[in-house]
Amino acid sequence: MRELAAFPWERARPVRSFSWRPGQRHRPGLAFMESTGRGHGFESLAERRALTVLDFCGQVREVLSQPFSLRFFDSDHRREHVPDFLVATEGSTLLIDVRPAHLVKESDVAVFAATGRVAASAGWRYLVVTGWRDGVAGTVEALARVRRPCTDPMRLEEQLLAAAVGPRRFGELVEATPWPVPARSHLLRLLWLRRLAFDLVRPLEDSTWIYPVAS
Repeated sequence: MRELAAFPWERARPVRSFSWRPGQRHRPGLAFMESTGRGHGFESLAERRALTVLDFCGQVREVLSQPFSLRFFDSDHRREHVPDFLVATEGSTLLIDVRPAHLVKESDVAVFAATGRVAASAGWRYLVVTGWRDGVAGTVEALARVRRPCTDPMRLEEQLLAAAVGPRRFGELVEATPWPVPARSHLLRLLWLRRLAFDLVRPLEDSTWIYPVAS
């Protein structure tokens, strides 16, 4: 297991394919990540949401979906588990399972414990994502709609950054530009890029305080 940390990421392939058919209970697909510039497989909407939040957090260098199959014995019973994501960041490597809290069963405890031991042997951190604070995932997904690079011929982002010298409300910032309507999209883009900051715990609206970020 310790040799897992040295395997070639560029040659890895998902354990299972991400196919879809009518009547299927889960929702697989490919989620684009700006961090890597390509799509990554997911098997549920909860997994897709986790990829979007990872993309927003930044510092992600590589993501592997379903990186390996883990086989182990639990009280003489053979078990098998495929973790959802292996993520390389600027500072560490994360092994992630995504399981909504209401779907976690007692039998999952042994699976998560075994996966955590494997991660520790390889020098990785292990996370089980069971949910998000109210509104957080929805806000991040809204920001993700403007994450792709775009042109700015009117230099609205430059004006927004200049106007955000201190805490200002979202609505005040866009109204401080000559073109408030397109400025909204550019302000969302700056929040996605973390060039400006706000409180994710609260809904993002015109009254939201926007804060400058030290360069």
